[in-house]
Amino acid sequence: MKITSKLALIFIIVILCQCNQKQEAEVPPPNVLWLVSEDNSPFIGAYGDTYAITPVLDSLAKKSIVYTHAFAAAPVCAPNRNTLITGMYANSLGTENMRSGYAIPEEFKFYPHYLKEAGYYVTNNAKKDYNTVDQPSVWHESSREATYQNRPAGMPFFHIQNFGVSHEGQIHKSTPTEDLIHNPDDAPIPPYHPSTPEMKHDWAQYYDQVTMMDSQIGDFLKQLEANGLSDSTIIFYYSDHGGVLGRSKRFIYESGLHIPLLVYFPPMYQHLAPAEPGSQSQRIISFVDLSPTLLSLCGLAPPQNMQGQPFLGNNQAEPRKYAYSFRGRMDERMDLVRSVRDKKYRYVKNYMPHKIYGQYIEYLWRAPSMASWDEAFKAGELNEVQSRFFLPKPPEELYDVENDPHNIHNLANNPEYQAVLNELREANREWLVQIKDIGFIPEAMIYEISRDTTIYDFARSAAYDVEKVVEVAETASSGKAEDWDTILSYLQNEDPIVRYWGATGCLLHPDKSLQIAENLATIANDSQENLAVRIAASEALFSINENDRAVQAIIKALNTDDNLMARVQAINVLDTYSEVSKAAEETIDKLVASVDKNNRNYDIRAARRLLQKWQNNS
Repeated sequence: MKITSKLALIFIIVILCQCNQKQEAEVPPPNVLWLVSEDNSPFIGAYGDTYAITPVLDSLAKKSIVYTHAFAAAPVCAPNRNTLITGMYANSLGTENMRSGYAIPEEFKFYPHYLKEAGYYVTNNAKKDYNTVDQPSVWHESSREATYQNRPAGMPFFHIQNFGVSHEGQIHKSTPTEDLIHNPDDAPIPPYHPSTPEMKHDWAQYYDQVTMMDSQIGDFLKQLEANGLSDSTIIFYYSDHGGVLGRSKRFIYESGLHIPLLVYFPPMYQHLAPAEPGSQSQRIISFVDLSPTLLSLCGLAPPQNMQGQPFLGNNQAEPRKYAYSFRGRMDERMDLVRSVRDKKYRYVKNYMPHKIYGQYIEYLWRAPSMASWDEAFKAGELNEVQSRFFLPKPPEELYDVENDPHNIHNLANNPEYQAVLNELREANREWLVQIKDIGFIPEAMIYEISRDTTIYDFARSAAYDVEKVVEVAETASSGKAEDWDTILSYLQNEDPIVRYWGATGCLLHPDKSLQIAENLATIANDSQENLAVRIAASEALFSINENDRAVQAIIKALNTDDNLMARVQAINVLDTYSEVSKAAEETIDKLVASVDKNNRNYDIRAARRLLQKWQNNS
């Protein structure tokens, strides 16, 4: 009798499974909607932000999966959107530097291509900013008027709706205080910001913009419902990176990388959901995962070149242990930073620790809060935490994010955290080698390489030994006295990338570099030497007050090569180290005078800033 009962139970289970499989098979492919806001961290009530006024997103969160550990790959739009559209890390493709536009291999298609091939109607309204050569044919429509409503009857759709109202530019012009929704006096000022009137006002005004974004999303969702599509559409809401005030957007901390991510599954597609509506997930999500996840949800296997890991759908991968992030050149200022985040800690590796965090970026400084922060620093009005932004960086940083969400207590030199530091340091190194990170090639070299091939293909040639280069960059940026002889040997290496890092490493050893001043001067003025190496050697000369010889070499570099990024590198050096000299001023003035006044190329932005700085100091 017992055997008969067991057989009956097994029979019932099999029948139910077959019915369920049949039911799922009859469900049409889901529509997918991405709601994408710009430049905002999780300033949302659903994430515990009590200052936020976001009723629409709070309501959506109650019926969605709320991801608490989602992170941008880069803390700025163009490299991050490149990572999104390709499913590959931009620092693997050669597209990590802001608005660089270098080509990627032709065989790498943007993800809408695969959805289009599978029968989806794919539309984008309207931002692209892909940081590479566009592939416009992958969309059925991409414009400010693009809409899913133009699709043929019965055709599933994928649509992106971008909301620019929360973009950084919205705080460049101050709203009168009496017109603000949020009270500046109640603004949650992070400990690294001074509580200047401008800072409090910018925070309040920015939260107003997030509230406006929330309202716009509400209007769009009402339209979806009116069109009878709410019950057949999986909805994602996320931001394109963190932000937006100083030390958030563009900076490789939680404030620049932590993003909100909500995923709503209507009842028809609850079988695809990893948890019940209203649940929170601590699964680590990286921006690079979004496009392969989309393909997986739509029943497609992501192509082999994609480096992201699907976290939903039939092709989902095991949960990732780490989220990796990168920072390269930000507009007209050069830097190189990498980061690894697990569920508790963030590790940051600064490969250019001689550069201050707060390098002047023309667009960033348009915010009234930035000018007030800068002025307060120059007036000596800041505490130690607030002053760090305008000082050189340590080679490594480690933060216990659970207990230090603002990332202000660096644990890298704390003996109690050495095991964590070693683990995340090694995880960073393994990732850089695995993806053949090209950020260690100075962009003046990348600019030249891109004339003949893609940077991605170059990085996979015999010309680029990534494991060696990463080791060299780590040693050059360590600042350790015992590494000096090794750094000195790099200057003689046959690989110009290694020589560049050798010259850069000299910046952290000024006493030792003084002893090789003649050698550095020879490199800086050698017309046969690679231009990026010559400029790096000139920077080392500046660091030991060999200003005359350094200026001479920089002017020669500016005048003898048609290389935009070499000019940016050279002007950055002049801006950091050089007091005004007649010869340098004439060269920079000539460069600015040679272009239209509306020219906003990064070399011209940096040059204009330098002239203004010199004029103010004269």
